[in-house]
Parts: sequence; C-alpha cells; structure tokens
Amino acid sequence: MFRRERWRLSLVIVVVVAALISVFPLQGRIRLGLDLKGGAHIVLQAKGTAENPLNDDSVERLLAVLRNRVDQYGVAEPVIQRSGSDRVIVDLPGVEDPEAALDLIGKTAQLEFRRVLAVTPELPPGPERPNYDSDEAFKKAGERWQAAKARIDEVGLSFKERTAEDKTLLAADDDLGRTYLLSGVDVSGKDLVDAKTAYDNLGRPVVTLKFSSEGAKLFDRATEESVGKQLAIVLDDVVVSAPVVQQRISGGEAQISGSFSVAEAQRLSIMLRAGALPVPVEILENRSVGPTLGADTIRSGLRAGLIGAGLVVIFMLLYYRFLGVAADLSLAVTILLVFAGLISLRATLTLPGIAGIILTIGMAVDGNILIYERIREELASGKTRMASVEAGFRKALTTILDANVTTLIAAAVLYYFGSGPIRGFAVTLSVGIVASVFSAVIVTRALVQFVMARQTARS
Repeated sequence: MFRRERWRLSLVIVVVVAALISVFPLQGRIRLGLDLKGGAHIVLQAKGTAENPLNDDSVERLLAVLRNRVDQYGVAEPVIQRSGSDRVIVDLPGVEDPEAALDLIGKTAQLEFRRVLAVTPELPPGPERPNYDSDEAFKKAGERWQAAKARIDEVGLSFKERTAEDKTLLAADDDLGRTYLLSGVDVSGKDLVDAKTAYDNLGRPVVTLKFSSEGAKLFDRATEESVGKQLAIVLDDVVVSAPVVQQRISGGEAQISGSFSVAEAQRLSIMLRAGALPVPVEILENRSVGPTLGADTIRSGLRAGLIGAGLVVIFMLLYYRFLGVAADLSLAVTILLVFAGLISLRATLTLPGIAGIILTIGMAVDGNILIYERIREELASGKTRMASVEAGFRKALTTILDANVTTLIAAAVLYYFGSGPIRGFAVTLSVGIVASVFSAVIVTRALVQFVMARQTARS
C-alpha cells in the first residue's frame, strides 16, 4: 500500500475516533433548541431615556446584563441575541414557568435607598376599605386621593429649599394606598457587590445586601441622618418597604424584607447581583412552547432523517455495489462529524437544524456520485483501476469544492442576516458542508484506494 494511502487512512481513523469520543453518549451532550426542548420565548424592545439614550453600547450592555441574569437563574443552553437595532430575542429551553422567567428578564431592577420626608395616610383596613366596584366608591377614592395629594403638596412646600430633583413622589408596593415623598437617592444598586437570599428571625425570606466600600460609606451616612425616621427601599420606582432606622448601620450590609416568596426573593437577589438594565425594555412577545411539541418534533425529525438515510444507503448499494459500500461508510462518518461539530461549537440544534442535517445527507452523497461517475469515465477510456480512481478524484475535486463553497457562502449570509432558527439552520448546514467535503475527498478516497491497493497487490 502506498504511503499516501496509508496517511489518508490513518487520518480518517484518528478523526473518527476523536469524533466518537466527543459525541458519545449523545444524550445530554448536544444542545436542543426551544422548538425541540420546549420553554419560553421572549422578545424585548429596548427603550431609550433622556439619561440613557438608545445606542449600540446601551444595547450591548443590556445583552450582557440579561446573560448574567439568565446564567445565574440556572437555565441550560439559553439563546440571547440581538435582532435589529433595538430588539433582543431570549429563548430559555426547559423553563417551566415562563411568567417567572419574564419577571426575571423584564424588570429593570433599579434599587435605591431614599429618606422618607412624608407619607400619606393609609386607607382604612378590613371591611371599611372601599369597594371599587361602584361609582360611589370611585368618587370617594378620588376625594381621598385629592386630599392626600393636597397634603403631599403642603409637605413639598415645606421642603422648598430642596430642588425639584431632590424629592420624588412614589407609591408603596402594598394595598394600603400609601404614597411617599422621598429625598434624592442616598444609595443605589450601583453600590452593591453582592445580594443573597436568606431568612429573618421569623423564617420569612429576605434579600441581604452587601455594599462596596464607597456604598458602605453612603449607607452609613444615610442611616445616621435617618435614626428614628423611615428609610425607603425603592425598586423600579416602587417603595418595597420603609423601615424606621433604629440606629446607625456602619457594617456595609442591609436587608430587604417584604411579602416575598422564596422564589421571588431568589429572583430579586439574582437581578440585584447582575445589575440593573441599562435601559428600560418593553415586552413585545412572550410565549411558551410545550415539551410535548418538542418531543413530537424530535421524533418526526429523526424518523424523516432515518428514512432519508436508509433510502440513500439502499440506492448506493444497488447502483454502485462496492463503491456504494464506501459511500455509505463515508455518509456515516459525515453524520458523525456533524454531531461532533455541533457539540464542539456548542451550537443549538433546532428543527430547521435537523432539516439542515437531512440536506447534508443528500449533499454528501452527491459528492460521491460525482466522483464515481468520473471514475467510470476513466475506466471506459481504458485506464487501470488505480489510475481511474486517482484521475476520478482529481477531476471531481474542483466541481465538489465549487458547489460546496457556493452553498457555504449562502449559509454565511443566512447566519449574518437571520436570527433564531434561521441561524440554527445556517450553522448546521455549514458544519454539514465541511463534514461532507472531508468525507468525500478524504474518507471515500482512503477507503476506495485502500481496497484497490490490496486487490492490486494480490494480483
């Protein structure tokens, strides 16, 4: 056997062994997309503000914060990508509670500590609270609000030495109808270094905060000025709680308590650790894909792929006989390399991606057919079998490369301009093109020349 044939066969063996090691066991190694695994699909639109205008930098920072939140939430193989100038697509495979995911993704999570300057009276508790199902109740509620607003205005006038930017009127996150007049921001979420979920003395979930050195100084000063007074904890312009400061807090740590469930406290701590969104976002789409649909599509895709591959294998065996065996082995190597490539690139397999694999099967066989027909032409011209094989592969190489490079360019265009499943199809098709060219030019040639060389040596 010639040295070149031995080199090609050794290369094929090394590549196949490496691919087998990377692929098996297949379960859990390949990332499944939303359409196959089920989960949540969310489309966000970024909204610029006067303080943070919308630009490429703000959108990129938005993507970074979203990735950080999703990673800490523990979602496996999320897809977070930009679409256009101001939209972000978030696919969360395997998420069973899309509302919780939306709460995690869509909230700005802008945390602030502000001193309470005044608070409106609470609504009466229990049965005395108004019934908003009647016009009379609406009228009374309106009167109550006007009275509360008048009181706030009076309080605001008493703080006339402060500028308009120094005070803010915010509502509380409860059913008591309280409204707070707050000072400027004393400490913000930018001063945090950590946030964790814990439990208070009564076993209720809380979120503990740890400030940076600068944040600790600011919090120390704010609590010192608020001893015996309320210090409001504000999240996204809503007062979560406003506890009375009993003493100065100089340890650089704080605690957020409220009517949290454990899951809500965990999500809040994740959002605070990941940081606030640089710009507000609007939810354009939020839909859930059921896991049953995912299982059905996987079965349908596998069935279609197996049927297509089986028909191709039978055709090649019947039409080319021995050369058909080499083509079928080359096809098996192509499929193996496709899955190994997807796993190595950490690409996500989607339903269009399965279509790309099926298309790859046809393209791989097409390359072998071009080579075999060239070999037949060389044999018909009177050349020996080894010379015909050598000439057939050499003359078919240009055609194979031209056809596959053209398809690869089309796949690159799809990836650049597409998004979501379109990109998944482009990635799978690109990996399939590279694998099919390698199999046709290297694997098939090594197998055919190996057998031909042995037959020549025997004769």
